[in-house]
Amino acid sequence: MGAQEDSMLVSDAERDATLKVLGDQAAVGRLSLDELEERCDKALTVRTRGELTALTKDLPDDTPPTGSGAGTSAETRRPVRRTVAIMGGTSRRGSFRAAGRLSAVAIMGGDHLDLREAQIDGGELSIRVFSVLGVVNIYVPDTVEVELGGFSVLGGTNERGGHGRRQGKPPVIRVRGINLAGRTIVYRVPVQALTLELATARYLSVTAGHRQAPAAASSRRRRGSARHHRSHHHH
Repeated sequence: MGAQEDSMLVSDAERDATLKVLGDQAAVGRLSLDELEERCDKALTVRTRGELTALTKDLPDDTPPTGSGAGTSAETRRPVRRTVAIMGGTSRRGSFRAAGRLSAVAIMGGDHLDLREAQIDGGELSIRVFSVLGVVNIYVPDTVEVELGGFSVLGGTNERGGHGRRQGKPPVIRVRGINLAGRTIVYRVPVQALTLELATARYLSVTAGHRQAPAAASSRRRRGSARHHRSHHHH
């Protein structure tokens, strides 16, 4: 690429192609999530072709396309470390292992990470989400503890659903969402939806949250009314 070509302004299509390359390289482990985040951020802001090309110059051009299959039986025995959705959708569900940390990436795509049947080693799991113009949906039983964090630009990290009855010490799932015009949504799935399809699980999570919110408000009103009655009786 010559100097004149380097100085030309990039198009949206060229940015999209670079984001896909970066996501594919992260999927096979050549880029860490921090490196992917940094390079994707630059890909969205640089103005010339030379600057855009520099983001992938040190990466080989032999990365196979990422798939959304469940993988081999040997892979299912190993802990799942990352899920990647690039200009499409992926879904990880079923009885898989999750240990320590897990990364979920969505670049102009949708990623479904279903933890309803997952085996969480040690009872704790940290999930780091990176979404660029995409959505990462995370499904958890409503009996687990969920801690949300991260930051967003033209996006957000949200939790939907209610809290179920817990027995003993529940698993703890910490979600840190980094969203650039993207979203991270955690659905707290009630027990009656633990084996249902994802669309149904999302619906029941939202309706369960709506039912609990008025109930909590009603409870606060009753407590406030009781305090007012006691105060009036005292006077």
